[in-house]
Parts: sequence; C-alpha cells; structure tokens
Amino acid sequence: MNTREKILQEVLDSQPDTTPLPDISLFKGGEDDPVQKYMDVFKTIGGEVFLVEDLAAVKTSVHERFDLSKRVVTTVPELSDPFELLSGTVEPRLYDDVELAVIRAHFSVAENGAVWLTDQLMGHRIIPYICQHLAVLVKAESIVPTLHEAYERIGIGDYGFGGFIGGPSKTADIEQALVLGAHGPLSMTVYILKQPFPLSK
Repeated sequence: MNTREKILQEVLDSQPDTTPLPDISLFKGGEDDPVQKYMDVFKTIGGEVFLVEDLAAVKTSVHERFDLSKRVVTTVPELSDPFELLSGTVEPRLYDDVELAVIRAHFSVAENGAVWLTDQLMGHRIIPYICQHLAVLVKAESIVPTLHEAYERIGIGDYGFGGFIGGPSKTADIEQALVLGAHGPLSMTVYILKQPFPLSK
C-alpha cells in the first residue's frame, strides 16, 4: 500500500457514524394550486409568465413580444422554424449577440419562482446568462411547491452543471433602487405549457 492509499484508507476508517436525515415533511407544500402560486410569485420578482396551451401559442407570444429582427436561438427543435436551433458544437463566444434565448427547464418551484436547468437543456452553459432576454418553457405538471421538494427531485443527479434561475438579472445595492438586467438578461419570461410536451425530466 503506497502513501496515498494509506491516507485514503485512514480517512475511510475514521468516518463518523451516519445519522438519519431530518424529517422535512413539515416543509412540503400545502393544497395551494402550484401553477397559480408560481405565476403570482414570478411576477413579484420581475418576470413575466404566461399559461399557454401549446408551442403554437409560445410562437405567437414570442412574435408579439420580442424583436425578431435580432438573433433568436432555441434549444427546442419544434421552435427551430423560424428561430435558430442552438448548436452545442459552436464556440460559446459566438453567441455574444443573442437577443432572445428560448430554452426548456426540467421543472420550476412555486415558492420562489425559480426554474431548474442543467447543461443538458442549456445547450451551452453561457446561454441563459449572456442573452439579452430569456424565455423558458416548463410543463404545468412539473411545478413543485417548495425548494425542499425540488431538491428531492434533483437527487444526486447526473449532470455536469446545473442551477436555479429566478427571474431576470437584478440588483438593489445602489441607493436601494431595484435595477433589472444588472449582470445578465434584461427580462425573463416563463411559458407554462398546459398540454403534454416532451420536455426532459
């Protein structure tokens, strides 16, 4: 046994006794409608949210609300016409001029308005942070009431990078004035899809 193996073995032999995790059932969501709660909360953190029937309604809303003469990218193949389908093989720095990114989320959290994204759905890790405006698609049935349930759902996961995004970039450090788009997207829109859609788990 070499020195490295000996040290690692000593660490393993010195582990404290395991203890059961605390019961968090008291912190789980109640009977409130998670979709309505999510919508109410998301609006209070500076975002816009729409409950829509399907992807056709998403396309219509995007055409009405955003400047499509500028660069619009998406990771959703069904939206690749007329938007640019994001390629994972393109260098991230070449996406520095994205006006709008339309991506999917695994699920969202009603209590704080956040969506859970991993690199699997981002296309590039930089996309939801470098774009001027961010639009996220989430299934209505996937909304969980609280972060406790969100972390239960994430579990140990199998991803290289992930994060919660809650609303547009903002800061209130300067003279206690809320500034949107301080260090990321100027706006964030969430489309909650009523109809089943093959968003990843």
